[in-house]
Amino acid sequence: MTKPTALVVDDFASMRSVIVEVLKRAGFTDIYQAANGQSALARLQEHKKIGLVVSDWYMPEMDGLALLRAIKADPNLAHIPVLMITAEGQRDNVLDAMQSGAAGYIVKPFTPTALQTRLEQMFP
Repeated sequence: MTKPTALVVDDFASMRSVIVEVLKRAGFTDIYQAANGQSALARLQEHKKIGLVVSDWYMPEMDGLALLRAIKADPNLAHIPVLMITAEGQRDNVLDAMQSGAAGYIVKPFTPTALQTRLEQMFP
């Protein structure tokens, strides 16, 4: 099965690179990147074929939770699964993300294997 186009959203280029490499190992070939939620939202509206968003929580301009909520509020984007990645392990944040429609949540630091396993569960 062909993996969907993915969008990696993180304000740190080094973290985006790590996530992109894990996505490639998990079989994703078409991967876009964005440095914050605003540019990610613009990319999503421009490229209708994106089928997965992997987003950091804390970013300038528009954070990951605001991005998640904007995606889920847009009928043209609401079907896209969003995997949240953050250094925040607080229970309230996990609940906010899940109640807002996140497909999953991974806490930094994570191993590439843990992320790859989660991706393979989402897209067998």
